[in-house]
Amino acid sequence: MKRTSLQIMDVTSLKAVIADLSKKIIPSRFEKAQQSDPNTIQLGLRTLKGLIWIEISWDVEAPRFVEVIPQSKIGSKATLANQIHHGLKGLALLEIKQQGFERIIHFSLGLRPGGDIKKTLVIELMGRHSNLFLLDQSNKVITLGRQVRDHQSRLRPISTGDTYVPPPPLKGLPPNKEESFRSWKERLSLLPINFKRALQETYQGISPSLALQLINEDKEIAKEFIELKVDEIKMETWLFIYGRWIDWLNSISQNKPIIYFSGPTDYKNWTTKKNKVSHINVGLRLGEYYNYKINQRKSNQLKANLEAKLSKVKKEQESALFNQESLLKESCNHQFIKEKADRILCLESPKRSEIEEAQKLYKKVKKLKRSTSIIKGRIELTKQRITEIEESITMLENVFLIESGEESEKLNRLIDLKHELEEYIIKSKNNSYTNNTKKEKLSHHLEIFSPDGLTIQIGRNHRQNEFISIKKARKGDLWFHAQECPGSHIVLKASIKSSSESDIQLAADYAALFSRAKKNKFVSVVMAPIESLQRIQGTVPGTVRYRESSVIWGKTERALKHMATGASRDGLSSD
Repeated sequence: MKRTSLQIMDVTSLKAVIADLSKKIIPSRFEKAQQSDPNTIQLGLRTLKGLIWIEISWDVEAPRFVEVIPQSKIGSKATLANQIHHGLKGLALLEIKQQGFERIIHFSLGLRPGGDIKKTLVIELMGRHSNLFLLDQSNKVITLGRQVRDHQSRLRPISTGDTYVPPPPLKGLPPNKEESFRSWKERLSLLPINFKRALQETYQGISPSLALQLINEDKEIAKEFIELKVDEIKMETWLFIYGRWIDWLNSISQNKPIIYFSGPTDYKNWTTKKNKVSHINVGLRLGEYYNYKINQRKSNQLKANLEAKLSKVKKEQESALFNQESLLKESCNHQFIKEKADRILCLESPKRSEIEEAQKLYKKVKKLKRSTSIIKGRIELTKQRITEIEESITMLENVFLIESGEESEKLNRLIDLKHELEEYIIKSKNNSYTNNTKKEKLSHHLEIFSPDGLTIQIGRNHRQNEFISIKKARKGDLWFHAQECPGSHIVLKASIKSSSESDIQLAADYAALFSRAKKNKFVSVVMAPIESLQRIQGTVPGTVRYRESSVIWGKTERALKHMATGASRDGLSSD
């Protein structure tokens, strides 16, 4: 699985976000705290213009301080959220401080602007050492993001009730725009190491992303150059990079929020003389960036996990099918065994041992006759299970079929599918799925509008298939499914308005697109009136049979072109 790239927030980004949010939330009054995950807290701050949410995360992979859009009530009863809420209740945010090139932010809170500081919220965004601390007036830790035990850090173990001690000072020199080109170049050229290492070991605040940004706006040039040894760099290149170095220092010294989503990294929070300044909602735009990337990473990881589990279950079922078919083959030999027993008893004077052997053979024949029907039933059941697994694999692929839309929606669809699979397909003792989950609002099925205005409904998991095909379908609607191939249910709502040939063809095209055969140029699609469908009991939701049908050829290319017009929406998927 290819891991989703994610740019880590560095001191340059922190300075930009602080400059942006200071104008919005100072002064403001703390109102709410909620926890979206164990390593992330969201704080609601009331300003004259309304409630602004900031997100603080000490997650190892994406430590950050950003603004987020107004959130629904999530994780408000978590222990840390309760402790933060109780500790900051009624307090106003007076100041946000960050010094030099440290990735440590202090939020000072008091009863009123200009008053004494009652509480301090400290954020340390330092990779795997990231953490959050709520301190009282005497710098005692009231609560923190994670306890740091003696075995985890000999330098600075810290827990609730301890006096807060800042981390060790940064190594290297603080960058200085007054330093001459000659001095700067000599410092970086002391050892014959690559340019990236020279920058990071010599100066403070140089993240991997900033090192790339300082070299060139072109990503490929920057990536190639950064691994060059310092003694291989030409003088004109040194001068060029030094110019960008000074631009960076001038940019961050101006204390202005800046963001660009271009250049050698995903985003950049400083500017060169050639760039036009962009300083609109830096904190919020970074919040959107991290929300998208983190959800994308979660989606890819969840998809990979589900693929592995489905593959394992499918192999188990295929192995069981092979064993059952072997047993069936053996059971079909009962006539040969009976004839052998008959021959023994037809001897002129069979011995006692021979008679006993014949009786054992007759018993075996009787047992094989009984087992044949049982084995055939097991084979049919196992084949049905394999079909259900293949349907689930196709649905998993279809979640990623539509690239547009919010990444969070894609993640929600995957979570819904995961719940289904845990209940019906991937059954184990450790499944977290409960009946309570069924009562929750599930993600929506997809609705497409045909050129003539008819609605085409597409199921994106087993429950949605059943919802559109059985629960909410009406007489006159038409049902489509790729013939003898795993895929989604497609329903053309022809009960509302008469369908044309183009409507029917488009529905067939979507049935082809949302099937395992979508890579084929043409796909055979079954069309059946809704009233001819019958739910097959004892199977996963959405498993149906039909009494009458016709076959149409669907073309995925036509469906993709129609989808590109944006004629789609999410439909309701619960009663």
